[in-house]
Amino acid sequence: MPGGTAQAIPAMTDRLYYTDAYLTHFAARVVDRGDDGRRVYLDRTAFYPTSGGQPHDGGSLDGIAVIDVIDEDERIAHVLEAPLESTEVSGAIDWARRFDHMQQHTGQHLLSAVFADECGFDTVSVHFGPDYATLDLSVESVSHGELVHVEARANEIVGENRPVEIGFEEASTAVGLRKASGRSGTIRIVTIRDLDRSACGGTHLRATGEIGPILLRRQEKMKKNARIEFICGQRAVRRARRDFDALSRMAAEMSASIDELPVLVPAQAEELRSLQNAHRRLEEEVAGYRAAGLYASTPAAPDGVRYLVERRETGRAEDVRAIALAFSAHPKAVYAAVLAEPRAVLLAASDDAGFDCGRRLKEALTAMGGKGGGSPRLAQGSVPDRTALERVLPALGIQP
Repeated sequence: MPGGTAQAIPAMTDRLYYTDAYLTHFAARVVDRGDDGRRVYLDRTAFYPTSGGQPHDGGSLDGIAVIDVIDEDERIAHVLEAPLESTEVSGAIDWARRFDHMQQHTGQHLLSAVFADECGFDTVSVHFGPDYATLDLSVESVSHGELVHVEARANEIVGENRPVEIGFEEASTAVGLRKASGRSGTIRIVTIRDLDRSACGGTHLRATGEIGPILLRRQEKMKKNARIEFICGQRAVRRARRDFDALSRMAAEMSASIDELPVLVPAQAEELRSLQNAHRRLEEEVAGYRAAGLYASTPAAPDGVRYLVERRETGRAEDVRAIALAFSAHPKAVYAAVLAEPRAVLLAASDDAGFDCGRRLKEALTAMGGKGGGSPRLAQGSVPDRTALERVLPALGIQP
């Protein structure tokens, strides 16, 4: 909590952004501050605090960076990068950050109204992040056609440059609100002419044309709601540029145009899957021949089981899976691969070998600080160091 001063704590902070979201410089008086001088309260401020899903403004007070702005009901706290000693201060708003937030927030009002009018979907909640914003709608999913339609209609309204007006009304007599306000007394209403009236304390643009382009991107299901990701203004321009550059690089690699990618990419993906399946079949065939030779040349142990151990300095467990399965397809066979880098062990055993790979490996690895397991027929795991790797086989009861 802020430390006390000889001055009386004001009933409220005069919120200048309520009536002028375009105000970037202002003068104010410090009326209270924290013990370390970094938490400051002013008689008036243009800094918007984090509220209603909208992030706080950035900027400075007397040249000291404002790193957080906190709404404390009737007062606003400004958290500074360094202590502030002045009593009379000059505030400066980071206009690029403020205008970006205004574009996203006004764009959200427009989108919420269009989703409601065109599709009958109400907005349940909103969130404004540093890279994109989201709407949670009162429906489990939105079709691609609905998204395209809403995006097109929203951008039409942007092009119409409809006025966005700020007003104050008594909550008990305010009519035509998109969502009823739970507040009493005087409420602040943001109106997009002939489209939307919403109670809101955020910063907004003067007209829809300033929103710039609106892009609706991915959606995901959030419980019983559909979460729609969107971006407006310069965010949309930057995102479109990144998308175009990425698509251009892909098209160049394929010696094609961007317009051809929707056909070429799925076709090449299908061709790749076919080649991978063919490669897998060949790999299994080769592994079968090799396993047959290894099985024939591996003498049986006194218990009648043929134990084959392969050591490799590099490689993954997946690289030896085919040969492991092929070897263990023979009668009374146990295969063990010990991989030095990364340190791993893979086991495979035939049904009649009397060797439970998963249970034995888990017990051995647990005793030496490793982890892993699997089924009685196939298991794999890892160990923390080279010493443990050398102890695995004896712990499993396998002699190389």
